[in-house]
Amino acid sequence: MGSLTEKVAVVTGASRGIGRGIALALADEGTTVYVTGRTVEPGSHPLPGTVGETAAEVDRRGGRGIAVQVDHGDDDQVAALFEQVRREQGRLDILVNNAFSLPEDLTEPNPFWEKPLSNWEMVDVGVRSNFVAAWHAARLMVPQRQGLIVAISGFVGVTYTYGVVFGTCKSAVDRMSRDMAVELKPHNVASVSLWQGLTFTERAQRNLARDPAMKAQTVTNPAIGCSPEFPGRVIAALSADPRIMARSGGTFITAELADEYGVTDVDGRSIPSMRAQRGAPIWSPV
Repeated sequence: MGSLTEKVAVVTGASRGIGRGIALALADEGTTVYVTGRTVEPGSHPLPGTVGETAAEVDRRGGRGIAVQVDHGDDDQVAALFEQVRREQGRLDILVNNAFSLPEDLTEPNPFWEKPLSNWEMVDVGVRSNFVAAWHAARLMVPQRQGLIVAISGFVGVTYTYGVVFGTCKSAVDRMSRDMAVELKPHNVASVSLWQGLTFTERAQRNLARDPAMKAQTVTNPAIGCSPEFPGRVIAALSADPRIMARSGGTFITAELADEYGVTDVDGRSIPSMRAQRGAPIWSPV
């Protein structure tokens, strides 16, 4: 029996990458996980992974996986998702806002005026999408006086990484999480933002293979990387923490929280914090 067998979670953008890893880590603790994403047909995306495949693996890992095709840029689809959760479960305990519209040229060194205006889509699915999902989640969590909303962010919130829009999005996500916590505090619902460093997602591994020079950069040095399941292990520990409200409103470095909770990566490693090299969070708990 896992520590979260009675919990219901929504993990957005979980066809692959960090979202998939979080869903699987929650599955290890027995969580019912709604796995959302746009990819339902194998081979329809350049990278492997579908919502159905993630949900099936959640089942195999001891949780209950429920795949839901959702474009998080479509408010009607998001509303339908949370109505499905309400109808089927009658509650929601964890929302992980992970969906993010990463452009293919994200890691290219070109300045913002040489990249397409369509890169602004990161704001639509990456900032606005977080707010919309949290809006729906709060309507389930507030009446039950319990819940955790997690935003997946990164050091880019305070230090230049890859580009203007990317940094703008992550800074906004951190502040949004903090201000949500202010308004959710009277209702015993927590909101936090987690800073990830290099995570060995399918995309990251592809990029490192294409451009070996990335391995010499601080941001993409494989020596400090973690598995996609690592943040999920920390989120599971947060959700099981009876004092979670003491952290609400804060932005936390995932590796530092892991040390506090005694969490390691899937291979038993302790992941180093990059605070000294990349910067410190701005927002403390409210």
